[in-house]
Amino acid sequence: MPAAVRRVVSLVPSLSEAVAVSAPGLLVGATDWCTHPADLDVTRVRGTKNPDVDAVVALAPDLVVANQEENRVDDLDALRAAGVAVYVTDIRTLDGAHRSLARMLAACGVGRPAWLDESEAAWAAVADPAVRRRAVVPIWRRPWMAVGRDTFTGALLHRLGVDNVLADDPERYPRIDPAALPPHDLVVLPDEPYLFTADDGPESFPDVPSALVSGRLLTWYGPSLAEAARVLPEALAG
Repeated sequence: MPAAVRRVVSLVPSLSEAVAVSAPGLLVGATDWCTHPADLDVTRVRGTKNPDVDAVVALAPDLVVANQEENRVDDLDALRAAGVAVYVTDIRTLDGAHRSLARMLAACGVGRPAWLDESEAAWAAVADPAVRRRAVVPIWRRPWMAVGRDTFTGALLHRLGVDNVLADDPERYPRIDPAALPPHDLVVLPDEPYLFTADDGPESFPDVPSALVSGRLLTWYGPSLAEAARVLPEALAG
């Protein structure tokens, strides 16, 4: 790791928001999908799965931040081969998100931000659910795909009293048939990566209540976490 970090490129939307909010001016590059903060004005380097490695190197970053799930090993190895330091997070639980983000920001030379304390306090205040529910969480259609095992999204929902019926699937994001799912009493439909809406998604699960939720609050880790703790319980309650 570099002794001093003055220029950071992020290859993950959640991490881009975390760096930009915690240390304005530190982030110099981000993916096309990095939409927060809303006023983020940095060089764009394509997507999480197909970053423009040459463009990243040309930005002369002291550090590139990435994620084990979101980014490809080949791209990260290419950056390292070009002499760029790369810090890779692996976030699969709510507590793990808080710890991992604190470590990543420390690697960027950033002190612990107030939003991280706010998030931990917000989640500590979430009441234990009186009744647990079983849900399927589609993330794509044509083909249908859903949240499977060992995911941050599944862990966050579990904390809110919603158990993922596909948590034991061999795949982290398996293909599914909406008509052949384990018993469930809720369908959670985020607006990203696929934009599910009231007219596009619920009709495929006609006998089960659907909850349309913000994909950012459901899947991102970073400054959005505190808002997720406040908003998602009501959104999931319908």
